[in-house]
Amino acid sequence: MPRRLAALHPIEASALHARRERVFLVLAGLFLGTLAMLNILGVTRFIKLLEVDRDDGGALVFAVAVGVLPYPVTFLCTDFISELYGRARANAVVWVGLLLNLWVMLILWVGGTLPGFEPLGPDGAIVRDAADRLPVFFEVRTLAFGAVAASMIAYLAAQLIDVYLFHLWKKLTGGRHLWLRNNGSTIISQLVDTVAVILITYSIGGLAGVVDETRPVAGQLLLLIATGYAFKFTFAAIDTIPFYLGVRWLSRFLQIDPQREHEADREEVRLPPASSRR
Repeated sequence: MPRRLAALHPIEASALHARRERVFLVLAGLFLGTLAMLNILGVTRFIKLLEVDRDDGGALVFAVAVGVLPYPVTFLCTDFISELYGRARANAVVWVGLLLNLWVMLILWVGGTLPGFEPLGPDGAIVRDAADRLPVFFEVRTLAFGAVAASMIAYLAAQLIDVYLFHLWKKLTGGRHLWLRNNGSTIISQLVDTVAVILITYSIGGLAGVVDETRPVAGQLLLLIATGYAFKFTFAAIDTIPFYLGVRWLSRFLQIDPQREHEADREEVRLPPASSRR
């Protein structure tokens, strides 16, 4: 037996099957790892992209949450999985991502309830420092809990919409125009994500210090939405090139023809009646 085949685990049907599953593992792992990092980073810091002075002496600040930085990668991963492995696997990864969200929140909750070495006040509460801040873990925990509803609702809606629209465009174009389903699905789904996460995060108090309550709030929220979406839109347009190149190379490497094997409108295989199989 060739050494290469002998190295396969019994669960791997062939070298080609093993190759396909390992590429899927890399894509799914990158998606889930990025998602976990996003949940921890979240709104722990806002990055100032641009500040424009206004006539009234104030300023327009264009900023994005640090958790937004890796987020476009998740849409690229689900587009690769959708194109190469089909809609069912892409949706499965999205649902596993939801479970990962819950797991991260569970660990943060347990880690905060167990006794530690922080100094406690007479009332049993953790003593804040001179800047009225809790220890770093509890600051991160508070911000993560404050944004968890926003991130989970926005994430689930955006990713499921992304997978649905990807396959809808694929069906309508007969598998042609790869750029259209890549950009058409991502651009719309990221708009849903951006609007949801900003509005929900603000409603639960997660934008304190970013939104100035002494000025009209609607304009500030609109600016945050526009800034976050512009950032994601730019990366959605940029990732068209690596997506094209990646699909072309992976299709040959994995010996997969996305147009033939994973069309959204293909008919289900129907077995003949039991009587005809006797």
